[in-house]
Amino acid sequence: MATDAPPFDLTLEQLRQRTSAKWRAAEPDVLPLWVAEMDVIPARPIVETLLDALDRGDTGYAFGTEYAAAYAAFASHRWGYDVLDVARSALVPDVMLGAVQLLELVTGPGDAVVVTPPVYPPFYAFAQHLGRRVLEVPLTPDRRLDVPALAETFEAATADGGAAFLLCNPHNPTGTVHSPDELASVAAAAEATGVRVVADEIHAPLVLPGATFTPYLAVPGAGRGFALVSASKAWNLPGLKAAIAFAGPDAADDLARLPEEVSHGVSHLGVMAHTAALLHGEEWLDTVLVGLDRNRTLLADLLAAHLPSVRWAPGAATYLAWLDFSDLPYIATADGDGGLARGDASARVGAAAWVLEHARVLLSSGPAFGSGGERCARLNFATSATVLSEAVERIGAAVAAAR
Repeated sequence: MATDAPPFDLTLEQLRQRTSAKWRAAEPDVLPLWVAEMDVIPARPIVETLLDALDRGDTGYAFGTEYAAAYAAFASHRWGYDVLDVARSALVPDVMLGAVQLLELVTGPGDAVVVTPPVYPPFYAFAQHLGRRVLEVPLTPDRRLDVPALAETFEAATADGGAAFLLCNPHNPTGTVHSPDELASVAAAAEATGVRVVADEIHAPLVLPGATFTPYLAVPGAGRGFALVSASKAWNLPGLKAAIAFAGPDAADDLARLPEEVSHGVSHLGVMAHTAALLHGEEWLDTVLVGLDRNRTLLADLLAAHLPSVRWAPGAATYLAWLDFSDLPYIATADGDGGLARGDASARVGAAAWVLEHARVLLSSGPAFGSGGERCARLNFATSATVLSEAVERIGAAVAAAR
């Protein structure tokens, strides 16, 4: 059961003592609401697990299936699905490196990787670095999967080669939770064309009240697919690298071809921390979800009061808000310090560049998320009400001054 203890009650002074990218990539006067780190203290079972490991010098290489078993058990009792089989799992350093390895197994150089923008920028960067062609099938105007367009693209992409679909489930940056029917339709289209589906489900435990998560491997026809999972986002452990690749029953032979050395990049301490989170950190997670739900409501109120021209459809999952600045064209098209338009999450262009310069608030640049991101920016609301309020008020004041 969740408690009423506020999960996001760290002061700005406490947060500025952190040395992670979120808090050190910008100047000290900037409020950072960009990269996917939460402003929370870790769950106590995680802390105790790491301290115990350090006390006994248990700092070697990762090994075993305890993490996969813990995630499978979590999925079973949390969502009611028993589709993640430890016998069809493999440790990978993190979700994106796992995606690269799976794409390498099921596609070849020059093959297509389909993405659904606006979507997590590394989907572009990693696929292109691997020598694959990226094909975009944008989300619909209401930020759902465009299944008919996906089916058409799958057919075209496999006419003269192989193809894979990088599915973001739940979706980053919109917070969309895909329905069972949508996922089953994707699986049917993929099966009909030979497209291999690789589902990034790193945000799955962060489905907020009022929504229900469906694992991709749980829908009919998904047997040739893969799911990449991690406790990283839900328990704020991105610096403790560890993830798991699960294969559907008809993809087990492909996963068995994963090079053994891939597991060498996994953090042993990360595996222990993630396993402790899944086994003993669910009450902490429930408390965080209550806090995120409150912050989602708070953000809606703040935008209505200070930035009524900025459009936002609250997502059903994650702690990310996809803000549309289209009605403020002088902001949405602002020049920044350059960088690649797609896949380069460090570039500050468009709305994010303007907000950083004029309001001293750091957001993620929309163009990096592909088509549909040109006039947008992503905001991370996993912080204190004080920081969130000051950030939106700063942006609102800057907009008012620019008029």
